[in-house]
Amino acid sequence: MRLLLGIVFSSLIFSLFGQVADVPKVKEGEGPYNQLIIRGVTLINGNGAPPIGPVDIVVENNLIKQVSVVGYPGVPIPNKNRPVLKEGGRELDAMGKFLLPGLIDMHGHSGGAAQGAGGEYVFKLWMGHGITTVRDPAAGNGLDWTLRHKKLSLTNEITAPRLFVYNAFGSGAKNPITTTAQAIEWVNDNAAKGADGIKFFGAAPEIMDAALRENKRIGLRSACHHAQMDVARWNVLKSARAGLTTMEHWYGLPEALFSDRTVQNYPLNYNYQNEQHRFEGAGNLWKQAAAPFSDHWNKVMDELIALDFTIDPTFNIYEANRDLMRARRAEWHEEYTLPSLWRFYLPSRISHGSYWHSWGTEQEVAWKENYKLWMTFLQEFKNRGGRVTAGSDSGFIFQLYGFAFIRELELLREAGFHPLEIIRSATLNGAEALGVADKLGSIEVGKLADMLIVDENPLENLQVLYGMGAIKLNDNNEIIRVGGVRYTIKDGIIYDAKKLLDDVKKMVKEAKEKEDYEIKQPGDSKK
Repeated sequence: MRLLLGIVFSSLIFSLFGQVADVPKVKEGEGPYNQLIIRGVTLINGNGAPPIGPVDIVVENNLIKQVSVVGYPGVPIPNKNRPVLKEGGRELDAMGKFLLPGLIDMHGHSGGAAQGAGGEYVFKLWMGHGITTVRDPAAGNGLDWTLRHKKLSLTNEITAPRLFVYNAFGSGAKNPITTTAQAIEWVNDNAAKGADGIKFFGAAPEIMDAALRENKRIGLRSACHHAQMDVARWNVLKSARAGLTTMEHWYGLPEALFSDRTVQNYPLNYNYQNEQHRFEGAGNLWKQAAAPFSDHWNKVMDELIALDFTIDPTFNIYEANRDLMRARRAEWHEEYTLPSLWRFYLPSRISHGSYWHSWGTEQEVAWKENYKLWMTFLQEFKNRGGRVTAGSDSGFIFQLYGFAFIRELELLREAGFHPLEIIRSATLNGAEALGVADKLGSIEVGKLADMLIVDENPLENLQVLYGMGAIKLNDNNEIIRVGGVRYTIKDGIIYDAKKLLDDVKKMVKEAKEKEDYEIKQPGDSKK
């Protein structure tokens, strides 16, 4: 009997994540208010426009009601130009600060039991970095858990980003999906349960085609990690033609770009279940694709753009492949990474993404070359009008929730994106890919009041968005930290972003004390 690979992957995801405890219902933010006026801020919108300020932004409950330019930089603002505060309203002085739309992580798993990463821990790391919307691909904690927390977030009964739930194809099926009729039935059942879309990993061509076309027909969206076990018969281009709206990572794209082969040049001793084989081989894949700007390369790109296709690259999740030391030495691990999560990261033949069996110079050099070709495609795809979003896929490969998303923005910069294009990828492009650009993604009248406020200009240095801020030498020759998101606002509710991250530090500190645990580098000790 032919077994649908998606079912295997959905089972794997649940075993990796498992169901974690429910997030506590605790009121932590301030508001929403009948009127909130954010005064004098410099607005960096998600639509590609340059910064402008000073601006007053009026929010009523959870909606943006007014966006007004009220003066000129460095000049006192006359009160006559400013919106009037109503009785019972709240003013937030943001002079000298910068405001962006809430960030959208298009690939965020909501924690997992295998990593010991509970929902509260993950949600606060996201919210502490100004991430107000997350697409959960595969609902790894189980569809019921994820949908329940989606609802709790929508009603603001918990501190959490708004969730868009994409269930793993085949998840919950009583029997393997082996016919197109079964595929169509599962797709409709998934919609009836309340999922926002489907996360695919691959399947037989007729199954993928039927499921994608039915999902599109009923108006839902989709994502796909084109796993190697099915990609030889069904690559990104075939998925896009059938109705796939977003591809994850980059699997399936080089395969669509093959011009002198039909399968990846696998070593003859390759075993997909050996993750060092899997990821080491993947580091040589882009070199096997058609050369940049060749006829076939251009043809594939142009067709994807014509299909209004979205690429969610998740550069950060593979960065350890090209610089393992950087990823495992990231400064936030000491205070923000749970002992259980650190153990999950360490070399293992079982834990997903912990494939450091023997990883060194040769593997890292290959992956650096891989990134150059990958980034070349993404930069040109964007330049020709293709939609690129920002996603992190945190919880694996030394990448930590929240922090990894900001690193993703830095890697988009490395790929050649202008900082304003990066902000658009992280906000409005994500909203468009989710089908909610009328509600989210930019600061416009009538949209939901999701935004972040930071003391420093992130266009000059994206690192100021990290929870730990950026290092700076001030005029007094003192080494200081600047930045870190000051406020995260969701549905008009003001959250102290730094306090949320302090809560995470407390969780980590208590976990370490309970276990008498100290994070050490692999090989230094059993810890």
